[in-house]
Amino acid sequence: MKLALVGDIGGTNARFALWRDEQLDSVRVLATADYPTPEAAILAYLQGLELPLGAVDSVCLACAGPVGGDEFRFTNNHWRLSRSAFCRDLQVRELLLINDFSAMALGMTRLREDERRPICPGQAQADRPCVVIGPGTGLGVGTLLATAGGGWQALPGEGGHVDLPIATPREAELWQLMYRQLGHVRAEDVLSGGGLLLLYRALCQLDGAEPRLASPAEVTAAALAGDALAGAVIEQFSVWLGRAAGNLVLSLGARGGVYVVGGVVPRFAELFLASGFAAALRDKGCMNQYFDGIPAWLVTAEYPGLMGAGVALQQAMA
Repeated sequence: MKLALVGDIGGTNARFALWRDEQLDSVRVLATADYPTPEAAILAYLQGLELPLGAVDSVCLACAGPVGGDEFRFTNNHWRLSRSAFCRDLQVRELLLINDFSAMALGMTRLREDERRPICPGQAQADRPCVVIGPGTGLGVGTLLATAGGGWQALPGEGGHVDLPIATPREAELWQLMYRQLGHVRAEDVLSGGGLLLLYRALCQLDGAEPRLASPAEVTAAALAGDALAGAVIEQFSVWLGRAAGNLVLSLGARGGVYVVGGVVPRFAELFLASGFAAALRDKGCMNQYFDGIPAWLVTAEYPGLMGAGVALQQAMA
């Protein structure tokens, strides 16, 4: 019997699984740096399961970056892909490429209650869009819509590359410091794993402190240990994430809710849930009340992008 394979490929890790009976099976996580191409990584995955070439009939890969045409170049790693060559080399009949945050958005349709934690109370409106936003290697943004036939549509986009939203004089001072270094400050420059370190150094410079932390992991660990400056980094990070998410809610009319996803925020979940994210989400002046009743959640599911790739493949084959 022919099998289906799904993949969720980010800047650092590639997650693969078989898609059986509308569920994930045999999930494996491979480092993208360890393989020259996605085909090589998938071949290693299949060999690990003792599956020969040709055992997989259809593949859906969720990829960081805009998807279109035969050639695809991954945004946050060194991989490149030709659809035609991929199908030929792996003996695959059908390859579906979707944006990684389109897959992440579709994954929200399969969440269990114990895979999300409430940030803002409210009642999602089923006929309105949902915002899915997540710091990881970069900043991913997706939009989820329910369709008239009972299915789901995820709108691809590059919302992580919008300008960083500035709302206070202190944020403007931080922006100026980062602007001098970067020339243009995107939301992704701050709202990502690497952005934690960028923000830490900017806060040190602004407050006249000597930087002593050298990685995002060190910043997170110091904040969790009670370090005041590292804690201020997490707080400003969370506030800026709230501002970015709130802009999306207004732009899209996203009364279906806000999902915070990705690999960064769950590492400091308790600090995030106690942060100014919720206040910043609705800090829109005369539009504050628009946010009344819009729920927000922190997603803790292990493989939502993979699950969304499975949903996309299932809908495409229906």
